Amino acid sequence: MIPSTVTPPEKQPATAAAGAGPEAGSDSGSPLGNGLKQRHLSMIALGGVIGAGLFVGSGAGIAAAGPSIVFAYAASGLLVMFVMRMLGEMSAADPASGSFSVHAGRAIGPWAGFTAGWMFWTLLCVGVAIEAIGAAHIMTGWFPGTPSWMWVLVFMALFCGSNLAAVSNFGEFEFWFSALKIGAIGLFLGLGVMAVLGVLPTTASPGAANLLHDGGFLPNGVDGLLVGLLASVVAYGGLETVTIAAAESQDPVKGVARAVRTTMWRIAIVYVGSMLVIVTLLPWNDPAVTADGPYAATLDRLGIPGAGQIMNVVILIALLSAMNANIYGSSRMAYSLVSRGQGPRALGKVTGRVPRRAVLASSGFGFVTVLLSYWYPDTLFAWLLNMVGGVILVVWGFIAVSQFVLRRRLEREAPGKLVVRMWGFPYLTWVALAGVAGVLVLMVLDEDTRLQVIFTGGLTLALAATGLALQRRAAARS
Repeated sequence: MIPSTVTPPEKQPATAAAGAGPEAGSDSGSPLGNGLKQRHLSMIALGGVIGAGLFVGSGAGIAAAGPSIVFAYAASGLLVMFVMRMLGEMSAADPASGSFSVHAGRAIGPWAGFTAGWMFWTLLCVGVAIEAIGAAHIMTGWFPGTPSWMWVLVFMALFCGSNLAAVSNFGEFEFWFSALKIGAIGLFLGLGVMAVLGVLPTTASPGAANLLHDGGFLPNGVDGLLVGLLASVVAYGGLETVTIAAAESQDPVKGVARAVRTTMWRIAIVYVGSMLVIVTLLPWNDPAVTADGPYAATLDRLGIPGAGQIMNVVILIALLSAMNANIYGSSRMAYSLVSRGQGPRALGKVTGRVPRRAVLASSGFGFVTVLLSYWYPDTLFAWLLNMVGGVILVVWGFIAVSQFVLRRRLEREAPGKLVVRMWGFPYLTWVALAGVAGVLVLMVLDEDTRLQVIFTGGLTLALAATGLALQRRAAARS
């Protein structure tokens, strides 16, 4: 997954190659546009945590953990809040289209920025394929007889085209997608709370019966809770995009600060609140939780007509939103890496204040990945899925280490830039690092996720070795 041609950072100063200076490795002087408004950023931040992983993937976590899935989502949500707070601190101090990749390059060294950046790029491109396939599956259900590849092509062309135009197009798509997702989850929570309180005419309140019966709060013990914890970590992916988008907003510092400061209540309400409503209203071992998805099963329990199709519409919106965001995020990450001399120079051309070649390359890789899923579903595509399985945890690790180093540097050299501050520094930074390491250990111990850690480790080592080689070559030339 490493780009075939990588050029050294010939014009990068020696301090940047060493990761020494406070501005080392920054791409803040990029010629990208600033067409994203505050309302775009706010909605991207709100909608970024509401994806298909929540609507569908949470079912497997509930089936494994039972009612304790609420605790699993709360624990992993706390880790995500720490990560986003650290990332917000760095992004508010130095907004950049490469986000954590830029910060890792400045704090640890160019090899770290290279590794984190291309790992995240690969993750987003594979994500585009997964979302395109899921969206096509829904469409073929609505329009029997139509080929799934046709829908994939339509969606890829639509969102590649929107990202080739002005950045405000991306912002508008995400604004309305996020508004629809937030409206759907808000309606779900409202109906759910009414049902729990017994004020919904069509449903009697179950009280605490579903939380305490059928094995109690921990029906499958600690092992089930750990499976739920791993499932919940994956569902939180997507929050990082807002710090990438902030670099193209009209007021990056204010935008990042506001988005990060609302992370806590968003996670508490959307994720933890949803899980609490679901496991209160439904028995955790109800087959419909995994067969139909927990949200559709809950709506059926509430007697909402056409609940399955309603959720299909919401899931389709979530998938298309994720496609749009992943094409955007991957193209900006690729552009940022190229602007720092860590990628093919051809991708660095900006036309109309948009890195269109990077958009095409990222979309093209995603489309190739879709083809691999059709041609080699049990080999190459499965290999790609395993390879990116633990990428987000590695990225979070880079974020924590970078924040620790850069916070000390900012306190010495530019304390005025600390608009957003990590809580309880440095102690909670260490807690976040320990949390990331702990989840990776759990993945190694679990047979179902061990292979993902192995493949992700291989990708990390390969990229780190390439990044170190480029860093040494640049140092030798300077």
